[in-house]
Amino acid sequence: MARKLDSLESLYLEQLKDLYSAENQLIEALPKMAEAAHSPDLQRGFTQHLEQTHKQAKRIEQIFNRHKESLDSKKCKGMEGLIKEGEEMIKEKNATPSVQDAGLIAAAQRVEHYEISGYGTVHRFAEMLGFQEDARLLKQSLDEEYATDEKLTEIAEKHINEEAIVGT
Repeated sequence: MARKLDSLESLYLEQLKDLYSAENQLIEALPKMAEAAHSPDLQRGFTQHLEQTHKQAKRIEQIFNRHKESLDSKKCKGMEGLIKEGEEMIKEKNATPSVQDAGLIAAAQRVEHYEISGYGTVHRFAEMLGFQEDARLLKQSLDEEYATDEKLTEIAEKHINEEAIVGT
């Protein structure tokens, strides 16, 4: 049953449920993205982010356990849409390998930006509510999302985007 949104705390917990759903959807999507990637750097990046995503989901579980709240099912529709866009790039048959990899990076960075927004919001809510341990855990995830976004940029700029210019 849906919680009544009557306080910042109730909104905070609803937003965390949304992020938890997003992380679990990403756990299913990242192996497919890694398999579709042609660049070994990009494959490694997706695989490393999968490990990180598992840890981020566990942090949210820790927060819910601390609050003695259940993580009932809530589907993050935003992540669902972002993943569908990424799946379109995975299925693209007319792209050269580097162009497909550049498209996968673009899709992954949209996901990262979505997560940065979500974690930034709940981190601030946790601070305002005085949930210091929650804020610490959420800041860790937020920092990881920023780092992943930067790593994707580095991979793209290192060689993939240049190769995509010439269509290799």
